[in-house]
Amino acid sequence: MNNQALTLYDLNNLVKRGVEQCLPDEYWIQAELSDVRTNNGHCYLEFVQKDVRTNQLVAKARGIIWASVFGMLRPYFEESTGQLFTSGIKVLVQVTVQFHELYGYSLTVVDIDPTYTLGDMMRHRKEILRQLEADGVLNLNKELSIPVLPQRIAMISSATAAGYGDFCHQLENNPRGYAFRTELFPAIMQGNQVEDSILRALDAINQRLDEFDVVVIIRGGGATSDLSGFDTYLLAAACAQFELPIITGIGHERDETVLDSVAHIRVKTPTAAAEYLINCMDETADRLALLAGRIKDSVLMRLDSEYRKIENYRMRIPSAVTRRITDARMSLALIQKDMARAIPAYLSTQQHRLALLKQRIADASPERILAKGYSITLKDGKIVTDSAELKEGDEVTTRLSKGEVKSIVKH
Repeated sequence: MNNQALTLYDLNNLVKRGVEQCLPDEYWIQAELSDVRTNNGHCYLEFVQKDVRTNQLVAKARGIIWASVFGMLRPYFEESTGQLFTSGIKVLVQVTVQFHELYGYSLTVVDIDPTYTLGDMMRHRKEILRQLEADGVLNLNKELSIPVLPQRIAMISSATAAGYGDFCHQLENNPRGYAFRTELFPAIMQGNQVEDSILRALDAINQRLDEFDVVVIIRGGGATSDLSGFDTYLLAAACAQFELPIITGIGHERDETVLDSVAHIRVKTPTAAAEYLINCMDETADRLALLAGRIKDSVLMRLDSEYRKIENYRMRIPSAVTRRITDARMSLALIQKDMARAIPAYLSTQQHRLALLKQRIADASPERILAKGYSITLKDGKIVTDSAELKEGDEVTTRLSKGEVKSIVKH
């Protein structure tokens, strides 16, 4: 039995020949990349497959892409998909099956189909958008209103990004000289830290909401393969629910990230973001100019109308004054005529009243009363109306109609 035993190398060699005989062709496989590393231009990685329900590994294989293939395959894939060739993405690759006596089973990649990864990325984006819509937040930021004068701008970008400089230069050199105030909230705009750094910047802005009109997220200058950081649920949900309008200018034209989908406004480049803000100011300035023109025209029309009224009044004043004087003269003449008739009548009436009063006075005179048989008793020249006013020995005078009688009071 011992004479028939195989060495490990012999057994592995048999396996190698068996694999080469049974699997001689190239095969297209679907798998997820894991543990992607490069060394001397070669790419070493693992292909994995997970259970769709439990996310547990169900298959794994070592893979390699030789430098001669990887140097062409990687830029082709990243340019086509806008996605880094890195761990965690799903790919469709063409491989040959290898078995090495020392290194064991492996898959050698000879080609890749970017459209499969694109489809998976699109599915991933659609899943996030569906979740945002189900949560009722997908269009919240779009429903906000851009301020009439968006001059206070919170910027999220890398301070060294070319797009940041382009944006600031465009704002500062706008043709009509609008004044903008910008403040940079630095963030990492490529790689695995995009989500965390932008979320931190949004938190910082949220502490000072009253100081800004809009938030501008710009990248620019980076590779299109760095867009995956903008396709996360947490970042999209935070931007969708942010209380200020968000403008994105991430610097790509072909694909729309999830962040672009939830932003209030999506433009292609940082420069286009600046142009959008300048256009908002232009529209407001034009409306103000139009309103100022309308006010000016209205004032001129009103002044002209009032001038015509004044001219009309000025022309009417002489005739009105003449007419008023004529009317006054006629009124005076009528009054004079009325007075000429009224005064004699009034005098006659008053004379009649005087005659009546004279008669009444005459009828009430002491002489008339005395003539009727009455008398008046006087003491010291004053009329006595009460006997209590007299005492014995007083001298009184009794005036009759004809003559007087003097008496001494005895009782």
